[in-house]
Amino acid sequence: MKAIEDILIVGGGTAGWLTAAFLAQHLGTAHGGVRITLVEASDIGIIGVGEGTFPSIRGTLSAIGISESRFLQACSATFKQGVQFNDWVRPPVAERGPEQRGSDHYFHPFSLPSQRPGAPELLPYWLMGDAGPDRAFAEAVTLQKAVVDARHGPKRAGDGDFQGALNYAYHFDAGRFAVLLAEQAQSLGVKRVIATVDQVALDEQGAIEAVHTREAGVLRAGLYVDCSGFHARLIGQALGSAFKPLKDVLFVDRALAMQVPYERPDAPIASCTMATAQHHGWIWDIGLQERRGIGHVYSSRHTDDESAERELRHYIGPAAQSLTPRKLTLNVGYRETQWVKNCVAVGLSGGFLEPLESSGIGLIETAAYLIAQLFPFDGDTEPVARHFNRFMSERYARIVDFIKMHYALTQRRDTRFWRDNADPSSMPDSLRDKLAMWRHRPPQRLDFITDVEMYLPASWQYVLYGMEYETRLEGARAGWRRSAEAQQEFRMIAQLGQHAVRDLPRHRELIELMLSRAGLKMAA
Repeated sequence: MKAIEDILIVGGGTAGWLTAAFLAQHLGTAHGGVRITLVEASDIGIIGVGEGTFPSIRGTLSAIGISESRFLQACSATFKQGVQFNDWVRPPVAERGPEQRGSDHYFHPFSLPSQRPGAPELLPYWLMGDAGPDRAFAEAVTLQKAVVDARHGPKRAGDGDFQGALNYAYHFDAGRFAVLLAEQAQSLGVKRVIATVDQVALDEQGAIEAVHTREAGVLRAGLYVDCSGFHARLIGQALGSAFKPLKDVLFVDRALAMQVPYERPDAPIASCTMATAQHHGWIWDIGLQERRGIGHVYSSRHTDDESAERELRHYIGPAAQSLTPRKLTLNVGYRETQWVKNCVAVGLSGGFLEPLESSGIGLIETAAYLIAQLFPFDGDTEPVARHFNRFMSERYARIVDFIKMHYALTQRRDTRFWRDNADPSSMPDSLRDKLAMWRHRPPQRLDFITDVEMYLPASWQYVLYGMEYETRLEGARAGWRRSAEAQQEFRMIAQLGQHAVRDLPRHRELIELMLSRAGLKMAA
């Protein structure tokens, strides 16, 4: 068994270059450690569906040595404090029947529910009505919804890198992000090779022996990382790892995307993703520094491309007249075996679970972190592969449950898309079990295995109760005897929310101030 001294990453983009930078930093590539080469073709485009992240990206950027101001400027990045879901519970107001009353939106914030030392847990008391009538859960237990509604940022310009009063992630330009990651990875010692992969040769044991390229000849390594996207040149085509489709659970499989300029240079920037339900899918709306990224994700089994494009243009309005959408086919599912012998898949080659809740880059971060922490220096990849595969399969399965929950709890019955999503037969057994338990108690940490979860219990709570799920506490009500204290906490949170709006700068102003302090300017 030969020690691993070289890694070959096949494919660039966000998956390839983020993995390269993270491994180079962790394995000391620039200081005589494991050598890393990334090979990518010159004509491969970047699939940038969503252009959004999860708060874990802050730790990743810090770990690979990219400052916050550099990232904001290079990637036209803005702050993301969560996701606002419009018309997911019931149809738009104009399309509702007289019996369909209630809010037209809810918010999934990134900040956790308030939990001061000694104060009671607030969720049970919110369920019992102690926050007041018609007060949404996210509004009752965090300051973040008030700040987002005012289009303010999550931090002050003088706060340290990746630190702020409220939890946050980012929106960014996917193409620019890949360029920044490539620059950083190469500064950390990664070698870049521009070449097209023509053939993958296997040895007698079925492991990868070499990658044959058109321009750079034969490339060899001890470990191969497949970042070739949906093509899965190594893990799928060469090694035959089976792909598990999820079309019977997650129905969306197409996307149309447009880049929409702001009407004026000083237009306010939303500090959350807007996810607006449509008849056969949903539209994302993301504010960058100089434009909005807007796209329609939909199910080809429930509608056609022309109808989906009409809905997208109607949402955007006159600004869409001169724009041509980019069409994307989404292969929703994942490989349960993502590490085979001396090859591991990262990014789209391993799986894709639609852009809702921005799991894509989070899964890349997870895979890169696991490879670094479990790295088989002695060349014995088999036990590491088994551990990696168990972990990633569990994480994918839990993300599937979380995403499906957004659809499954809808009260919409206006189209077959929503009726099919609400059909219990389309839900994984694991999700049905969770929902059954939560009929008489709220979600709590014992329902989750922390290390394999991407989304904390609070995220499940925000979505569950944003979708107006009913948890009946009659049997447990006698155990919750601190209503007066909880009511005081709810009042305090409302007051602090208004203080936060006054204290935190407007979103665009925050970015301008942070870049100005670093001698940089916003994207134009």
